[in-house]
Amino acid sequence: MVAIATRRLRLPYSVGLVAAGIVLALLSFSPQVSLTKNLLFTVLLPPLIFEAAFGLDWRQLRVDLPVVLVLATVGVVLSAAASTIGMHFFAHWPWATALVFGALIAATDPVSVIATLKEAGIGGRLRLLLESESLFNDGTAAVLFAICVAVASGESFTAVQVTAKLAVTIGGSLVCGAAVAIAALLLAGRTDDHLVEITFTTVAAYGSFLVAEHFHLSGVLATLVAGLILGNMRSDGAIGEKGREAVQAFWEYAAFVANSLVFLLIGMREAQERFLNSWWPTLMGISLVVLSRAFAVYPCCLLFSRSRMRVSRRHQHILFWGGLRGALALALALALPAEIPQRGSVISVSFAVVAFSIFVQGLTMKRVLRRFGEYAQGSSQNAL
Repeated sequence: MVAIATRRLRLPYSVGLVAAGIVLALLSFSPQVSLTKNLLFTVLLPPLIFEAAFGLDWRQLRVDLPVVLVLATVGVVLSAAASTIGMHFFAHWPWATALVFGALIAATDPVSVIATLKEAGIGGRLRLLLESESLFNDGTAAVLFAICVAVASGESFTAVQVTAKLAVTIGGSLVCGAAVAIAALLLAGRTDDHLVEITFTTVAAYGSFLVAEHFHLSGVLATLVAGLILGNMRSDGAIGEKGREAVQAFWEYAAFVANSLVFLLIGMREAQERFLNSWWPTLMGISLVVLSRAFAVYPCCLLFSRSRMRVSRRHQHILFWGGLRGALALALALALPAEIPQRGSVISVSFAVVAFSIFVQGLTMKRVLRRFGEYAQGSSQNAL
């Protein structure tokens, strides 16, 4: 019903779902569904990540991989630092609280970004940069968040330990994703049954995620690698063309359902928040997160200004405004230990930032794309 209504009203599907979730939560017969980290991470995130990675062209991604990696690492650190400093001095949060908030809110959310790009019909290099950055920066954000939570809890880390943890997380996640994907390819190559092939890709999507999380690595990065391998391998032992069509259709539908549930649940939880009770930290959080995105995009793109990987100024502006936050930030916020100072405030401000991303940035994204000549007319509802 929301899909049909948003298409007629020419509104982003994600905005309609969050609004519907808010209305649903206010009804007396509303179902009591709790938005938890396990629900977001374990159930809903893997199909969204896998479907996006399955459709990425490795040959195109390889050309811009240095830009993507810089945005997903240096950019995340710069963004986290800007938000941390700002929340400490302007919202008067303790350093420990501000540090945790800066880490969990720094990475752009693959769920929100991918949904927005599909609805706007964006393609080419711009979509590749936005989508791949949102997928890759989870690895950095996960390590940064874990370190910041440990620091807030009283532990200490040296620069060598931080670097080692980052290397282990990224390397281990790559190995997990590649191992599961290769095993799935070898098994899928032994059958022509498209239902069995779909089942193997499902096992690869969830299996790579769960294995990586079990070893305290990045499940998103592992699933990303699994999707890239399964989507780009064209060898004799890989999935056949007929099976590939069935797999693509299945994952497009699975991603649509997962995406719908994510935004509906976000809306239901947003209705429970009382933002006016802490309006100043909320206002500061939204402002600083938007500003910190500028620190992530423009300096990083400046590094490539004299190379063949140069990012045009208009694409930089779209990267800046298209840095949406969503389910990933909420999952990390909900996973905060109880001993973190002002945990409730961090969760509340995180939900406010996500609401701003969805309603303000989401609703104005098409206008920004039109302004810079990137909007594909008539394709705003491709995801439906």
